[in-house]
Amino acid sequence: MGVQIMRDIDEYPQHYDDSGRRNFLKLTSTATLLGFVGGALFSDPVHADALTKAQRKSMTPEQIIESMKRGNERFRKGESKARNYLREQRASASGQYPAAVLLSCIDSRAPAEVIMDLGIGDIFNCRVAGNVENNDILGSMEFACKLAGAKVVLVMGHTKCGAVKGAIANAELGHLTGLLAKIKPAVQATTYTGDRSATNYDFVDAVARKNVELTIADIRKGSPVLAEMETQKKETIKIAGAMYNVTTGKVEFFG
Repeated sequence: MGVQIMRDIDEYPQHYDDSGRRNFLKLTSTATLLGFVGGALFSDPVHADALTKAQRKSMTPEQIIESMKRGNERFRKGESKARNYLREQRASASGQYPAAVLLSCIDSRAPAEVIMDLGIGDIFNCRVAGNVENNDILGSMEFACKLAGAKVVLVMGHTKCGAVKGAIANAELGHLTGLLAKIKPAVQATTYTGDRSATNYDFVDAVARKNVELTIADIRKGSPVLAEMETQKKETIKIAGAMYNVTTGKVEFFG
């Protein structure tokens, strides 16, 4: 609204006298005070800077995922919210009510909070090369959902993943060897006609997606706690997958 008014002022200056300009400035100042600039991704912009328990309770898992999609669209358009991280930090200091727990890769190009326009207190984020799960990750997810109230478990892979390339190429290096072994089932399970090498990024990306799918299956199998929460009558949580394209900036959700 403010942008349109400014355009009107520039195009039709004769219609905006000094009093009109003062009223416009008063309007925009009031909007800022009410919190229209900044605030948590999942919250109504007129409320607190950090997600509240009541706000999270009012949202379904599907609505939370839709909010992530809208955040990614803002990121891709260069329209991410103007945040005051200090206010978000202070607002969340007395308690946290994240809406989701993410398992994502350590890749520096794929920070979930940035690419989905998330703020402090919006999500839990587990990061490990190749976004693979283990018992510690499962325990963290169980804490996030069963004890802390998160409603979405999201496994997010990404294109051009170095860990996936390493698994395809049978790379070996210290503890990394064992980590890459967790990705190799996805290499074998990926149906692909063509060059199945680490230098073919189409194949790498296909394996990365399959790795997300298998990780989701492993989460359901490895955590009866989360599986029960997903399948019980009220469907307390939703377990889903996503792929982030490091070239286009788009997050594709599935599952």
